[in-house]
Amino acid sequence: MTANDIAPPVLAAAMACRVIPVLTIDQPDHGAGVAGALIRGGLPVAEVTLRSAGAEAVLARMARQPGLLAGAGTVVRPDQVDRVHAAGARFVVCPGFDPDIVQRCRDLDLIVIPGISTATELQAAARMDVEVVKLFPAEAVGGLRLVSALAAPFPGMRFIPTGGITEENMTPYLSHRAVPAVGGSWIAPRAAVLAQDWDRIAGNARRAVEIAGQAAA
Repeated sequence: MTANDIAPPVLAAAMACRVIPVLTIDQPDHGAGVAGALIRGGLPVAEVTLRSAGAEAVLARMARQPGLLAGAGTVVRPDQVDRVHAAGARFVVCPGFDPDIVQRCRDLDLIVIPGISTATELQAAARMDVEVVKLFPAEAVGGLRLVSALAAPFPGMRFIPTGGITEENMTPYLSHRAVPAVGGSWIAPRAAVLAQDWDRIAGNARRAVEIAGQAAA
């Protein structure tokens, strides 16, 4: 049985893509263009980070795109959960572990992927019956070696490494039994979004899907 077999449908759908594009978009009008490019590239999932003034408007625009699974990233306060839920987010991703955010997401029946980088945080997440966490910032805190070290005492936990993941280094992560997916910003880099280079983003998404498909998990 895989993580996708036991995960809630929204989470299973996100992990099935194996790569979750992490987006920082400044202008709401660009949301539809990025969404269309990701769908054309065969990667219909997006984590819209709350790192720009227009992020919630971008999220709302992308959440309305048919065929795209849109979530909110860089959620660091419980009140943000209510706002992204109202904007149409289907899941929430956090850079760290905050039990209040986890609980608020559950109150709203919203999938949450909290971030961890230590065994202490992972143990706290496990106590709240969290089964999928974001390892962040993955490359900076130990990368694949840390995944293996943490997976040993927590065999039921699944990790989505984000932070420093690229097209070049994603395969070893996706080949690890405890990694159902990775997250990365290289698919829709800010420069490409600002230039409205939708073909470049679609091409990046297509290559990511191809590489992920070749990784044996």
